[in-house]
Formats: sequence, structure tokens, C-alpha cells
Amino acid sequence: MGNIEFYSPEFLWLLILVPIIATYYFKSKNSRASSFKISSTTDFNIGLKSKIYPILDMLKLLTISLVIVALARPQEISNSVRTKSTSGIDIVIAVDISSSMLAQDLKPNRLEALKSVAAEFINDRKNDRIGLVIYAGESYTKTPVTSDKSIIIKSLNDIVFDGIIQDGTAIGMGLATSVNRLKESSAKSKVIILLTDGVNNSGFIDPSTAADLASSYGIKTYTIGLGSNGNALAPVALNPDGSFRFGMTKVEIDEELLSSIANKTGGLYFRATTNKSLQEIYDEINKLEKTEVEEIRFSDAEEKYRLLIIIALGLIFVEFIFRKIIFKSIV
Repeated sequence: MGNIEFYSPEFLWLLILVPIIATYYFKSKNSRASSFKISSTTDFNIGLKSKIYPILDMLKLLTISLVIVALARPQEISNSVRTKSTSGIDIVIAVDISSSMLAQDLKPNRLEALKSVAAEFINDRKNDRIGLVIYAGESYTKTPVTSDKSIIIKSLNDIVFDGIIQDGTAIGMGLATSVNRLKESSAKSKVIILLTDGVNNSGFIDPSTAADLASSYGIKTYTIGLGSNGNALAPVALNPDGSFRFGMTKVEIDEELLSSIANKTGGLYFRATTNKSLQEIYDEINKLEKTEVEEIRFSDAEEKYRLLIIIALGLIFVEFIFRKIIFKSIV
């Protein structure tokens, strides 16, 4: 049973008449009743009909009550809400997967910390389309822009440093590939979130040129420099078995370049030195890039007064039959 509301609740005030009518019936019955005195009622048989005759008055009162409530038009209201995105955002997350992303200044390492935070960000963007680009010495599209969050999360979790693409940090290539994924988007707002932990040392596209390209297509770019201040335990060489040998290395991030890219495209530059600060950066971007959502409310009213009228008519019929047939002989 849903919420019951009355379309014309002012009629409910008429229920005040019910106890007044009941009082009138009671007093009227007593005034009409004849009385006489006898020494004993032994020889009188007071029938069952006489005892239940007052029920007829109760039926009348119930009928009146039902009619009054029906006049107030009770309705069962069911509400539903539907939302639709009025200004969706297309987002590409560009992830640096060079070997230095295995540095352990973030826990358990930079790449895994990023994947955890980015997954939460993706799940929060319910009304947007998101794509993934990965880059090291070169770049490629991991996932085209899509609204299927399960595909994006799976692709994100599958990102590992496996040496398939050349090691290095081609920031210009990563940014240019991201622009290529968004340049033909019809979304009202287009955003790139580019993350790196190093300096541009690979690729044949200059980061500044890629930033100009992003600006020309109206693509805002947020850049994130990932890495602690000072030194970090990071891969420095390969062991004979193919595993990495870790050693303390200086953290070098071209913050001037990342700030320049962000400024050219209308975005912002952030520096993440811990897991917590990385989380806060994604939270901040999440707040800055708001998707306009229109909430549409639907109300469906199902009239309930018809049933009350049917019951009232039934009671009138029952009262008529009782009074004219069963209780006909009772004065």
C-alpha cells in the first residue's frame, strides 16, 4: 500500500456530523419508545430481531462515513524519480606506466596506488563516459571512451608494467593520444587527467605542441605529478632472473611542464606525494568537474473512492432489505 492522500481533504470536516447524527438517533429512539409497567416479564419473549434492530442505525452511520470519505477522494500516490544527464562529460585518464611507477614511496607502489584511487573516481562518475590511455616510451589507447564502467575498471586493473612497450616517459605522446580520443566527442565538456612521475624523455611529439592541440579542441587537462619529495625506492636495474633490482633514486618531476600544460588548457596541476594526497586530488577533480543532472519526478495517483462508494451502496441495499423484509414487523 503506497502513500494515501486526499484530493479534497476539506470534505473530511463533515465527519463531525457522524457523532451528531448518532446522538440524534439515540435520543429520537428513546423519545418514540412506549413504556408500561408490569409485575413480571416471564410471559414475554423478547426476540433476537428486537435486540439486533439498532444495527440498522449503525449501518446508516457507517454508510454516511464512507460517503464523506469518498467525497474527499482518497488516492494512493506512487512517486518515482528518473535522472538524466543534461551535460555529460567525456574523460580520458592517461596513465604513465614506465618502470619508475613501481617506486615504493606510495604503497604498495605508485602504479597500484593510482589504480586504487582511479577506480573509485571512475565509479563516482556515473553519468560520464571514460576512456584509458597508457604511455611509457610510446602510448596507446587501452580503452576507448565508454559509459560501461565495468569494462573501464577491468582495463584499469589489468594495467601492469610488462615491458611490452618501450620504457621511458613520453608525456607528449600520452597527451596527444588522449586528445585523439576526445577530439571528435560531442560531449559538452571534455577532460584529460594526465598522470606522470617523471620528465618527458621519449616520443616524437613535444608536450607543448600536444597541449596546444588539446586547447584548440577545447579539452581541459588536469596534470598530476606523482612522487614524494627527495628520494624513493625505485627500479634501478634488472636481476639475472628478469626481476627488478631496487635502489634509492632521486624523484624528478617536470612540474614546470605539467603546470604549463594545465594552464594552456584551462586545467590545474597537482602534486601527489602520498596515497592520501593522491586521493584528495582525485576528490578535488571530482568536485570541479560536475555533471549537470536533471531530476524528473513522476507521480501516479490511483483513485480509491470508487471502492468506498460501492461498499456504501452495498450497505444501503443491506439496510433496505433488513428494514423492509426481516424487521418489517418491528415497530
